[in-house]
Amino acid sequence: MKARLLALAAACAVVSPWAGAACDKPVYLTFDTGHMGVAPLIAQTLKKHDARATFFLASEPTQTGGTTLDATWAPWWRERVAEGHDFGSHTWDHDIWLADLPEADGRVTRFRVRTQAGVQKPVVRELTAEQYCASLKQVGERFTAMTGKPLAPLFRAPGGRTSPALLAAAQACGFTHVGWSRAGFLGDELNSQAHPNAQLLEKALRDVRPGDILMAHLGIWDRQDPWAPAVLDPLLHGLSQRGLCFAPLREHPRYARWFKKP
Repeated sequence: MKARLLALAAACAVVSPWAGAACDKPVYLTFDTGHMGVAPLIAQTLKKHDARATFFLASEPTQTGGTTLDATWAPWWRERVAEGHDFGSHTWDHDIWLADLPEADGRVTRFRVRTQAGVQKPVVRELTAEQYCASLKQVGERFTAMTGKPLAPLFRAPGGRTSPALLAAAQACGFTHVGWSRAGFLGDELNSQAHPNAQLLEKALRDVRPGDILMAHLGIWDRQDPWAPAVLDPLLHGLSQRGLCFAPLREHPRYARWFKKP
């Protein structure tokens, strides 16, 4: 598998043949924020392959001691806007849903969450539906302040953990949830010794199909062998060789209508 990874990496010296072509067999690349150490490399790789993606933003700690949405990273986000990517919310504090907290009458207006991002110590707390919505919107307010552009009406719950009540609360304040396809779990958050890059690449090249939503991160703290661009570059090359191309979620049949709402 290591030899295959090296061979594909060498082949990626050539830009994808799909650059600038119509995207008729799309897959949808998505990235959640992370420590940002590999973010510049991911951006370079997407540009090299003329690939559009969707980023889900939270205010997470970075390797340089700041946060993903601070002034240091504002120019990076503006560059991604200029390149035509899409952007959604990942909750401001990276709140991972744990449980609904029903009222006496059965209504769910509160949620138990674990607030945890990167190297931060996890904190279990309760949020009302209004507070959860405010967290989603806070990302949008900061994104607009950084870039001058509105956030898409999309969100990804951290860890992909949701409940019907949580989804309803988010939809009530204008957000629809985006998960990922089974084959689209690219494995960058897994232990690199148990799941080496060559293995993750082989699996994705074998299993990903047109229409899949793929998910990775802008840096995982505890992965010793960075996933990007070691896997991302040959993955994009290999998928394009199979006739697949890369589109933002505004072109996904399930989510396109959300971009048309006023």
